[in-house]
Formats: sequence, structure tokens, C-alpha cells
Amino acid sequence: MKRSGSDGSPRTQGRHLTLPTTLKVAALAATLAAGPVLAQSAGHAGHGSGAPSAASAAASAPAAGTANPKPRAGMAGMDHADMKMQGGSAPPDARDPHAYSGGHTLTTGPYLISKERLLRLGDEQSTGFFLADRLEAQRSDGQTTGAYEVLARYGRDFNRLVVKAEGEVVGGKLEESRTEAVWSRAIATYWDAQVGLRHDTGPGSRRNWIAFGVEGLAPYWFEVDATAYVGESGRTALRLSGEYELLLTQKLILQPRLELAAYGKSDPANGVGKGLSTANAGVRLRYEFTRQFAPYLGVEWTGRFGDTADLARAEGRRTSDTRAVAGLRFWF
Repeated sequence: MKRSGSDGSPRTQGRHLTLPTTLKVAALAATLAAGPVLAQSAGHAGHGSGAPSAASAAASAPAAGTANPKPRAGMAGMDHADMKMQGGSAPPDARDPHAYSGGHTLTTGPYLISKERLLRLGDEQSTGFFLADRLEAQRSDGQTTGAYEVLARYGRDFNRLVVKAEGEVVGGKLEESRTEAVWSRAIATYWDAQVGLRHDTGPGSRRNWIAFGVEGLAPYWFEVDATAYVGESGRTALRLSGEYELLLTQKLILQPRLELAAYGKSDPANGVGKGLSTANAGVRLRYEFTRQFAPYLGVEWTGRFGDTADLARAEGRRTSDTRAVAGLRFWF
């Protein structure tokens, strides 16, 4: 009996035999390809005695909504109270830090020259430094005067003794000077706090001060020095200075500089008035033959303000002056 829609011709019979045969060949090929993968998975699943099957593993897994599943048997016996963060005393079984040094330490070893420790770190050594920032001749209105500003320090990275001196020479004689001796202590990266004494000489009376200040390197490489002073008879003063070094080349450097001085009490004997007293603004161009030796040329403007300007006028002096300068900067 023929099926409906089949005429029993060879063409029709061939079509019915071809489709099932193709499916069988494809299924056989897929089985052969998947055989090694299935065998490897079965080997891993059965590795070790008593390995749970996939069904039992699925049954023992915590439910999806479980917040705190029970710990594994290996973690259950651990006492988390004994677990400590890094720090404190080393445990008894800690590795000996000298175990791999071959018997060499800072104070012992076969190559130690003497019992005294010879190797020292940079912050354990005291060093000295001297800087003549300004050693110059100044020319104004046909008159030549001299000026100096030097700094010396000795000590370590965190604590050091600093001596600063600044003054003017007229006609071969010291007209006025400011000398400070301070103890400098590092308080932050690039910043030092300073406390010490200041001594002034000039055409009038000599003055002594107690100095408190900070000195360091501000953002964008500005060198800043701010110091407050307390003197005799209730005198107070404030000095601010800042400078910047602009490298035109590796050897040609332009250095602008600004300095302000203010006083809390008038001192007519020294030509100083209350409030903002003086301001110095200058720019110097130096050429560094080496980092330690550099001649320079520049120009500087000096102005007096407020009561200080009134005292200068009363004495017949000018309240502002512009000078050409030439000098030498060196350090060692």
C-alpha cells in the first residue's frame, strides 16, 4: 500500500532514502568529535576517591538566595582572631634579615676595617653649604655702591644651623646690614621652619630681634622666605621675599626677585616708619660657566612707602631709585 502523495517511482524513493542517511552521517560525525571531550570531563569528575557526581554537587550547592553559606570543612577550623595585619613585633619564625647577607652588616663582617661604623646614609651625615647669592656693584646717579647677600648652613636633612647676611657698602664702609642666625627644621616636603636671632646695623642705633619664619619651595618652583620679628621696646617687623629662576638655556638663567619689608612701630633713628616700609624688585641675568660659578647683569628698583617715605623726604633723600647691577654668584 502506497503512502499518500507517493507515486513509488525511483526518483521519489531516492529522495526518501537520502534525507535520513544525511542526518545519520552528521550525528555520527558529531559523536566522534565530542568523544574525547566527554572522556576528559569524565576523568576530571572522577579524579580522587569519593568524588561527587554532577547531580550530587548540584544538590549540595547553596540556594541562589542564600546570603551566608556554611564554610567548607577546611576553613571551619581556622581562628580568624589570630590573623593580624602587618606591623608590630615580628613572629618567632620570621625570616632572619641577615640570612642572605653573607655575614655582612653595618658593624660586623670579614671586610670591616674598624669597629666604628663607616657606612652611613645621606640623612645621617652633617654637611656644609655656602652660597653668595649676590656679590655685586650697583650704579645709580653716577655713584657706585656695593651690596652682598650670602647664606651658610651646616647640619643634616632635618635639622641645620643657617646664617644669613645682607648689607650695603658705600664709600668702602658698611652702611647698613642685616645678619640672622636661625635653627632650621624640616616640617614638610620642600619647607623648613626657622627660629633664631637677627642683628641690624645702620646709620642709627643697632637693633636685635627674635626671628620666626618659614622658607621653602612653593608650587611652580617659587622660592619663598617669610619671617616675622619681635624686637626691643615692643618693635615688630615682617619680611617677605620671593624669587624665580627661568632657564632660557641650560647656562643662561633669568632670575626675577621681589622683597617687601614692614614694621609695626616707627623707628626714626634708623629711618624706618610704621607700616609697609620698603620694596625691592629686580631682575638678573646670569651665565653659569659651571653650576657653582656665574657672573650676572641686572637692574633693580627700590622704593620707600608711607612713614618711611616721609622720613626720607625730611632728610632730603629720594623715595625711589633704579640701579644697574653687575656681580657674581657662586657656591660651594
